[in-house]
Amino acid sequence: MAETRPDSAGRSRTRANIVECAARLLREHGAAAVTTRAVAQAAGMQAPTIYRFFEDKDALLDAVAEHVLATYVAGKTLAEDGGDPVADLRAAWDTHIGFGLANAALFGLLTDPGRGARSPAAAAGLEVLRGRVRRVAAIGRLRVPERRAVELIHAAGTGAVLTLLATPPEHRDLSLADAMYEAMTRSILTDVPALPADDATAAAIAFRAVVPELTMLTDAERTLLSEWLDRVGDAPGTPGTSATPDASATHDDSSGSG
Repeated sequence: MAETRPDSAGRSRTRANIVECAARLLREHGAAAVTTRAVAQAAGMQAPTIYRFFEDKDALLDAVAEHVLATYVAGKTLAEDGGDPVADLRAAWDTHIGFGLANAALFGLLTDPGRGARSPAAAAGLEVLRGRVRRVAAIGRLRVPERRAVELIHAAGTGAVLTLLATPPEHRDLSLADAMYEAMTRSILTDVPALPADDATAAAIAFRAVVPELTMLTDAERTLLSEWLDRVGDAPGTPGTSATPDASATHDDSSGSG
């Protein structure tokens, strides 16, 4: 076993060197510049060596995207949260916009549904966002269900970055991202922390956020409580949902029959 470790460590260092050289080419010159010849030259090796680690260019690009995004997500995960979950959400939005504009080629790769869907780092990034949204829900500031809020924030952030990247740098209006954030938050946030008498839906969403922490309940009880609160959050008239009274009644009947 001891004799194989240097080889394994050496392969890991070589692979990491290839990925970092490819990431630099991607950042500075775009995806078209990431050829096996160019990467090999930058890494100080022969082109055939690349194929010992990566099946083709797409596999190399996948590794590069994962490396850069994983580093970014790790930074977000380690970042300390402030005392205001809404302010933390805004700070995360600004960081996301900045990352997208600074990594145009990478962002383009990650918005490819096929590539992004299989990225563990992209999944980890969404989990960080879910955590931030859950904290907003827990203080009664969320007017839509958590899942809906995450989807809206993700869609708005992706759209804002892609729109800005499609505009020549000298003509970009960065206030577009601010306007997008304000428009999006008006649809998902309450103006002030909601009290049950003021907004039953927001109160239910806030309570739903802390259900997993109610360890004095059994798993079955937490599941049932979550189902009830989800039903309140998705009830007709909830902002951001398209349910109709008839559809809701049908859902209640079918749930009761189970």
